[in-house]
Amino acid sequence: MKKFRGKRRYFRQLQAEQHLTAHHLDFSSDSWFDFWHVHLDFHGRGNGHLKVRKAHVQALFQLMDELDAALKEWGQPYQLWIELSRLDAGSDAVFVHTNNPNGNNFPFVLPTLTKNPEPLPAYLQDIADLEQYHIRSYERCTFDEFDDEPEESFDYILVIEKKDIIRSVSP
Repeated sequence: MKKFRGKRRYFRQLQAEQHLTAHHLDFSSDSWFDFWHVHLDFHGRGNGHLKVRKAHVQALFQLMDELDAALKEWGQPYQLWIELSRLDAGSDAVFVHTNNPNGNNFPFVLPTLTKNPEPLPAYLQDIADLEQYHIRSYERCTFDEFDDEPEESFDYILVIEKKDIIRSVSP
C-alpha cells in the first residue's frame, strides 16, 4: 500500500468540504436538485484505512445535517440521504433530490431497500446519535463490459436517512 503523504493538508481540506458553504448551492425559490450529490472521498482513500473511512463518513453526516437545515429553511419538498458502499469508499456520497424539470422522478423510490443490516460496519460505530437515522441497504450490480473478460460485480449499498425527513427513498 502506498504511503499517504500530505495527511494534514488532506484532512484540513476535508474539514472545509464537510460544510455547506464549500459547495455553492442555490436555494432560491426557483432552484431545484436532480440527484445532486457529492463524494467527499472521491479517490477512495478510505478503502485501505478504517480511520480515514471513519473521518469521511463523519464528514458526510456533518454535511447532511447542514444540508437538512438549509433545505428546511428553503421550504420546498426534498429527499436527502447518504449512500455508503461496502466495497468502495470513493462511491460514498450525500444526495439531494427535489421536484425538477428534468423528469417525473420525484419522489424517488428504491423498491429493493431492505431493513437495517446487521452488524453495522465498523466505520459507522462511532457516529453520534445513530438512532436518529433509518439505515437500509440494497444490492448494486455493475457490469464491466470494457474489461478483457467482462464481469459482474456486486456491492451492498447502505442508504441512510434522517427519521424526521418527510419524503423517503424507501417504498
